[in-house]
Amino acid sequence: MSEASVSIRFNPFKGSDGPKGQAVPWNPHGQLLSERPSFTLDPLFHAGCYYVQDSSAMYVGHIFRKIVDSMGFARSGLKVLDLCAAPGGKTTDIACSLRERLGSDFLLVSNEVMKARAAILSDNVALWGDPNIAVCSCDPSAFAQLEGFFDIIVADVPCSGEGMFRKDPRAVQEWSPEVVELCCARQKRILADMWPCLKEGGVLIYSTCTYESCENDDNLLWAAQTLGGDIIPPEDEFSSFGVELTQYGYLLKAGVVPGEGQWVGALVKTSAQREKKHCSIETLRPLRYGIEKGSFKGKDFIPNPDYALSIDFDRTAYPLIEVDLPTALKFLHRDSFAIPGAALGYNVICYLGHPLGFVKNIGQRCNNLLPKGRRILMNV
Repeated sequence: MSEASVSIRFNPFKGSDGPKGQAVPWNPHGQLLSERPSFTLDPLFHAGCYYVQDSSAMYVGHIFRKIVDSMGFARSGLKVLDLCAAPGGKTTDIACSLRERLGSDFLLVSNEVMKARAAILSDNVALWGDPNIAVCSCDPSAFAQLEGFFDIIVADVPCSGEGMFRKDPRAVQEWSPEVVELCCARQKRILADMWPCLKEGGVLIYSTCTYESCENDDNLLWAAQTLGGDIIPPEDEFSSFGVELTQYGYLLKAGVVPGEGQWVGALVKTSAQREKKHCSIETLRPLRYGIEKGSFKGKDFIPNPDYALSIDFDRTAYPLIEVDLPTALKFLHRDSFAIPGAALGYNVICYLGHPLGFVKNIGQRCNNLLPKGRRILMNV
């Protein structure tokens, strides 16, 4: 079997700066790279100019775009839930597709039940910079209170992970028939728990990174028959690139396609919707909801570090300091340094025109305001 490929996806709302390679057939911003660069040492990665995502995982975003473009959804106020979202690849892909089609008239809720993974998800969403993404860390059952709230739900559920065998040796060690059975039951529970929050006529996009039919086609059929839905038949589009059709979905196998293993299928909810409750996203206590410009500490206004990374950042609000690569890496290492001639107070450090974050120039040096959890740990 061939070695695992490396791929990225550009953030078109921050330009197309970053590593270049061969186009991913099913993603307009995807690039297959010939080798793996040091992303950690690339300031453009930290600026949110691109996201490192497996090309097979990008197929879920392709199905999402097909559904949005063909299902006749209202072209305003679309509400989408990415149910099992960490570390953020599908979330950022979906956000990009929504913004390209709807501008800022959408809401994307990105959820991860595991707290540590939710923190990583929140950081990656901050780097991407789209203010219309809310990040939550809830059990899927918590969304049942938002009855009929979402137009589309993307559920990339935990699975037995056969599609990761080439990339992750731990996936091989952890696999067993018992794990497959456990995952199949857990997936049903997740789908049943969140089902009330999908509106009647809404679409579930269901995906895994395994090849097991009981976790893929069988579970999508179970959802259609038990919860109430019509499966959207798969269409032959990318067979020349190795994408296989299964009974109810699409299968990408590591070694057949450049990326790792992925399965995805979709259905339309047909079961009747109960009367909506008057709930809002705030009831889920999101970790992130929009991007604040900053906050007052006494009489002083302290800029929010994430604001500099936002696609809505006002470049006239603060002085922009263009730096070279060594200085950008010092900033990302969270070092203090001097910038001769810089204005006193808050400045924004930029690399190749892309904001990285804030410093506060106090004269002899600049205090670094990069969040501690995002600093580069390796020597630079």
